[in-house]
Amino acid sequence: MEHILKSLREHRQYPEQTKQDVTRAAYERDYSRLIHSPTFRRLQGKSQVFGAGTGDYYRTRLTHSLEVAQIAREASRSLLRSYPEVLPESAESAGLIIDPEVVECAAIAHDFGHPPFGHKGEEVLQDILDKLVDRKTEQELAKQPGIPDPAEALRVKRLMREKYEHFEGNAHNFRLMMFLEKREDVNGLNLSDAVLLGVNKYPFSGLEKPKGMYRHEWEYISQIRQAWEIPDKKRTLEAQLMDLCDDIAYSAHDLEDGIKAGKIEVHEHFLRDGHLNRLIVEKITTLEDDFWSGWQPESIGPKVAQVLDDFQRVWNEKLPLCQHDYSRTRREVKAYWVSLFVGSLGVIPDGDWKKVTFVKEGAEDEDMLRTVSVLKSFAWVTMIRDLRVQRLQKRSEWIIRRLWGAFLDPESSKAIIPSDWLQRYEEDQKRSQPIWTWEHMVIDYIAGMTDAFAEKIYNELFGLKVGSIYDLD
Repeated sequence: MEHILKSLREHRQYPEQTKQDVTRAAYERDYSRLIHSPTFRRLQGKSQVFGAGTGDYYRTRLTHSLEVAQIAREASRSLLRSYPEVLPESAESAGLIIDPEVVECAAIAHDFGHPPFGHKGEEVLQDILDKLVDRKTEQELAKQPGIPDPAEALRVKRLMREKYEHFEGNAHNFRLMMFLEKREDVNGLNLSDAVLLGVNKYPFSGLEKPKGMYRHEWEYISQIRQAWEIPDKKRTLEAQLMDLCDDIAYSAHDLEDGIKAGKIEVHEHFLRDGHLNRLIVEKITTLEDDFWSGWQPESIGPKVAQVLDDFQRVWNEKLPLCQHDYSRTRREVKAYWVSLFVGSLGVIPDGDWKKVTFVKEGAEDEDMLRTVSVLKSFAWVTMIRDLRVQRLQKRSEWIIRRLWGAFLDPESSKAIIPSDWLQRYEEDQKRSQPIWTWEHMVIDYIAGMTDAFAEKIYNELFGLKVGSIYDLD
């Protein structure tokens, strides 16, 4: 059984063309391919919360990914000591194994698909494609005689969505790992199936739900899931753990950045401000997490106040131990929350599957899940809604929309798109079922840009030219 599970997990989409490296395990090769990829390097130029390049202290997508990977590796090892049933020799399914190397690889790659300018970039690219689908639907319906009935309009819109798809950062992860990156004579990094499923936070098609995967990559991922006999909508334990470690890092590390930047003040006048509390409650009401199901604003408010009081209490306890040094205190408070959350992780039954979550007395600790959610929402409303961050996001939106407009026409824009992208596009169009439309190729091109590169191309096209014509794209 163990040999069968190992074979399933180490399988790759394409046979390896080079001589097998017997000195390295499968997941060591995956790790090397990920950190040596251009996509990984570009994360240093992509925003986490503050714009990349705004300061040498603040996190970028690169440092965030490395921190998530470190937390994930240590959490994996801790769970293996406490839950031997998730060891490869004990597990009953390929998806119910926790391998620290796989979780670390998944954490390294989990933000590969984020576009320039953080979540705002993702939001704008999605809106661009939504409007494109609406426009194409109207054009198609206009060709039909008479007034189309609602059923026909829905059918046409679904066809347009299938053709032009959508944009979502996690789906774009797989576009990069499985198509855009290059290795030997195959598209993509040809990672092991275990790592691919470890990155797969949203195991469904984008035609089902907005956060789902693109059609081409979902075709292969769904085949793996079927071979592994993973129940519908369930994720591997490694994907669940990676996702939780991402939340842990976000809730602790982004708050550290916010305090350093002066956007968050740790005293009761700031933390007990009624307006701040309402903003956090409003953010939480937009979330779709099951552990908030049934909670109304009047019950969420006290939970928010309790978590913020706990945050201040921990700060006040650490401050004298750190000799009233704010820099030391920030680090110790961050470490406290990370340690608390990682120490609360466990594995419990989940119907016909298993679940990695916070565990207390053998059951899921929903209160801890809500604590992480409050801290994430606290970071969001104090920084994302900050005046200067909002101005940066507005500028980011203009840049992305104008780049889209510049590249949209396939005839006039071919002279300003890199030749390797055009070559890939032409090769793709020769397939019996092309992966790309021109429009989604443009979206993928923009999504791969760093913040600085997007600004550079924007300035060359619409503003003061920067750099030299001899600069390499």
